Amino acid sequence: MQIKSKWQELLVRVMILLVGLTIAHLGVTLFLLADLGSDPFNVLVQGIFRTVSGLTGWKTLTHGFTHVALCFLIIVILLIADRSYIKIGTLLCMIFGGPIIDFFTRLLSPVFAENMHLAVKLIILCLGCAILAFGMTIVIKSDAGTGPNDLVAVVISDKLKKKFGLVRIIVDVSFLAVGFLLGGAVGIGTVICAGFVGPVAGFFLPYSEKIVNAVLGE
Repeated sequence: MQIKSKWQELLVRVMILLVGLTIAHLGVTLFLLADLGSDPFNVLVQGIFRTVSGLTGWKTLTHGFTHVALCFLIIVILLIADRSYIKIGTLLCMIFGGPIIDFFTRLLSPVFAENMHLAVKLIILCLGCAILAFGMTIVIKSDAGTGPNDLVAVVISDKLKKKFGLVRIIVDVSFLAVGFLLGGAVGIGTVICAGFVGPVAGFFLPYSEKIVNAVLGE
């Protein structure tokens, strides 16, 4: 009975994680569609995507597929460094993160006009920032794992005993620098994301914990 209860709790935590994952990648998609740059991790993804497709001419390569490949690489590195941080949710984030972005991009692209006013783009981008941060904290507080990019910040934060928000900024800036050098699109939205996603996530963390605990009955 106790084993069944543990499996039931794990299933609920995974479901919570998938909800958070979907919310977070909706925010990422809004970044991309606002066309003012993207969050630092996806600037890195975009840089790798453009570099690989330019060198190989791989026309079927998508942003989402590149996202999955990079996540897989990060997970392999962390498995070698400290496998205790890798959970089932981390693998789910790796598998579904990129396809969710591709899905939302196809779904929402017709809604966004190419000649949108800059103020509208900024509103969409800030909304995406808040949605990403909230979804990310739901994923983290599900305690079933987290996305590989957030996992890097979590691991460093735990090892160095530093605040997650501060470490997330440092990780984001590092991703941004490499992505920019590889040809990723950088704009005002990228600067906003690099500076605010971490602190906004830190703000949402206690509220997300309350939501998750309420769902789990704790």
